[in-house]
Amino acid sequence: MLVGIDTADDAGVFKLNDELAIVQTVDFFTPIVDDPYLFGQIAAVNSLSDVWAMGGTPVTALAIACLPVKEVGAEVCGEMMRGGVDMLTSVGVALVGGHSVEDTQLKFGYAVTGVVHPAKIITNAGAKPGDRLVFTKKLGTGIIGSGIKFEKASKEAYDAAIGSMLETNRIAGEVMQLIGVNAATDVTGFGFLGHAYEVAKASNVTLSIDSGSVPVMPQVFELYQQGIKTKGDRSNREYVGDGIIFDEGVSSGMRAVLFDPQTSGGMLIAVEESKYEELIATLQMRSVNAALVGQVLPNDGKYLHIY
Repeated sequence: MLVGIDTADDAGVFKLNDELAIVQTVDFFTPIVDDPYLFGQIAAVNSLSDVWAMGGTPVTALAIACLPVKEVGAEVCGEMMRGGVDMLTSVGVALVGGHSVEDTQLKFGYAVTGVVHPAKIITNAGAKPGDRLVFTKKLGTGIIGSGIKFEKASKEAYDAAIGSMLETNRIAGEVMQLIGVNAATDVTGFGFLGHAYEVAKASNVTLSIDSGSVPVMPQVFELYQQGIKTKGDRSNREYVGDGIIFDEGVSSGMRAVLFDPQTSGGMLIAVEESKYEELIATLQMRSVNAALVGQVLPNDGKYLHIY
């Protein structure tokens, strides 16, 4: 076992031989959009992301489905699965089977297996003092998702959130391998700060985050001012606990966005200073949003400083 559960990394990695290791992960959740085909696509992208975060290449997937067939109908379930397999196929991943059970609540996702060279694994435990922190995509899918549910989200916000959730992290993963980075994680259910906290704790460092540089989707702050947020906001704050320091200038809205649980979010990457400009330039050249959002410092007793 090369990567297990000790550092709360994105996936497990098991060595088969000196040239090959397998990356394994599983993720499934309840619908976040009404369109079943779209939900299937998003579920697939979200499940695949953990493999790319480890520097691996996903190759096979097993579907996991909890289906209230009598309530939603077989056609809806079929459309959801069709969306998922279409997305898997588009990135060269083979669906090799799966399992379903009847349930009162629809849930869907995949167990994914990928491959990586044992010497080229990217974990969340390799961040080093002096590294720069780069983030891809933008934050806000959780708040916008709640806004959609309560019919408060604008078309611009809806389109931004859906577009982000459908964008795979495949290119980001390839670029990380090409440039060579020290650590990475994909930002999903624990929110930006929850996953940043895991990187800092696993690496025994402090992450200094410039909140003003973190990209945010349209209308997110407006929705927050209207009282729109997710249940995960509170649990993510509890998860990070007292391992964080906020500068007084960081607004309550920005704090909520940083704790907002994401679906199919971007990559938080720690890269040595000499490489960060090349990393950002290469990502942007390949049409991946990328922003410099902070730096890695020696551990000073707190894992996160937000200013």
